Amino acid sequence: MRNHGIGSWTARRARTSPHRTALVHGQTRVTYAQLHDRSTRLAHHLRRLGVRPGDRVAFLGPNHPAFLETLFAAGQLGAVFVPLNTRLAEPELRHCLTDSGAGVLVHTPAFEEFALACGTPRRVSVDAALEQDLAACSPVPLDIRVTHADTAAIMYTSGTTGRAKGAVLTHGNLVWNSVNTLVDGEFAAGDVTLLSAPLFHTAALNMTCLPTVLKGGTLVLEESFSPARTLDLVQHLGVTVMFGVPAMFRQIAADPGFDAADLSSLRMLLCGGAPVPAALIRTFQRRGAAFLQGYGMTEASPGVCLLDAEHALDKAGSAGLPHFFSDVRIVDPAGEDAPRGELLVEGPNVMSGYWNLPAETAEAVRDGWFRSGDIAVADEDGYVTIVDRAKDMIISGGENVYPAEVEKILHEHPAVLDCAVIGVPDEKWGEVARAVVVLAPGAGASPEEILASLDGRLARYKIPKSLVVTDELPRSGTGKLLKPRIRRTFGTTS
Repeated sequence: MRNHGIGSWTARRARTSPHRTALVHGQTRVTYAQLHDRSTRLAHHLRRLGVRPGDRVAFLGPNHPAFLETLFAAGQLGAVFVPLNTRLAEPELRHCLTDSGAGVLVHTPAFEEFALACGTPRRVSVDAALEQDLAACSPVPLDIRVTHADTAAIMYTSGTTGRAKGAVLTHGNLVWNSVNTLVDGEFAAGDVTLLSAPLFHTAALNMTCLPTVLKGGTLVLEESFSPARTLDLVQHLGVTVMFGVPAMFRQIAADPGFDAADLSSLRMLLCGGAPVPAALIRTFQRRGAAFLQGYGMTEASPGVCLLDAEHALDKAGSAGLPHFFSDVRIVDPAGEDAPRGELLVEGPNVMSGYWNLPAETAEAVRDGWFRSGDIAVADEDGYVTIVDRAKDMIISGGENVYPAEVEKILHEHPAVLDCAVIGVPDEKWGEVARAVVVLAPGAGASPEEILASLDGRLARYKIPKSLVVTDELPRSGTGKLLKPRIRRTFGTTS
């Protein structure tokens, strides 16, 4: 087999555990042999549509077997998989498609209207017609050479400049990230992993889904998250592992059925996006489930640090230790090692760069070290704690919200003279965005009207949950917004 990338995983799994259940989606169960067969047939179908090594294949839809079939089919072809965030507004989706140069868009029926209008040269709808096409395709795997150095995926992450950037992840990046996760985590071949967090997010896909496949476990794909349904699935399918952000686990614990639910099968809770509160850790520990908390970013595929279950409480709030095959440094502005400073990341899981952005790549990755933009400290045991965000990123329910992106759209409203977006605490989501706005002279728009104007132009989770009007925003002599002062002044205003 000349394919050493993730596109070969279905063949290798079908060789070692063909009859084991790979996927559960509603009433549908797919074995590893069937997953390999369908991915191979889809690879042939995409090849008939003109897809060749290096071409980009995008996918738009919720958690669905077709997501993984497209990922592995692209991997067989040596093509590049581009997962699209279904929560993005249409202009944001168009940017990802245009920027990546995707020649094919695979989509579920719910996105038919967008697919017809988006301008992507070829589209594949996940419907009955596709089933007929697959039945007519060959089940014989394609013999295409794919190495760890070849690009596997472009995953879009919003940047502080206000436009989404594509992190270029190689097959080696994804393989080594999975190896890191298996070494430091506790995945087992018999695991039943529940995925109700969206696969288009790097943590759900690369920290949870792919390690489960590599180990030969079963993935339960849910198209949306429901606390009550989560409890039901755990009981009836014997779920052993699940991934989520703190807000999801809080909702599960608050569900009326939580206390009576049989959670005896559940042993490992993978969590990212923000530290898990100690009280929530104890709540699940009493039910026999332990948290493994991850810290990372898309550019690192995404694993950087992991806080294991044993130290979840005594190191609460920490990002944990660096993954086995990853290294970190904390440096001052001069690039010298320091007790407090920017966290740098190096390892075989770090991206090769940003898609078609050489200047941004050179700025972000220097001598192999990725600049996280996060300010960190480390204790005497080497546990890393993130203490500030150099890039002002807001994490709301596990979703990254970049103020500059929201501010750019707000500035386009005729009633907005000046604005800043900051994060404020929120009981449900951990943190939400708040807009602080200076109105243009004579403007009569209300906060509600300004916020409503963002609907359809930004993903819902990026739209500020509140808007505060002020007479002036503090800026430095060079015109830069003084975010710390803005947060102090407006971060607690109701």
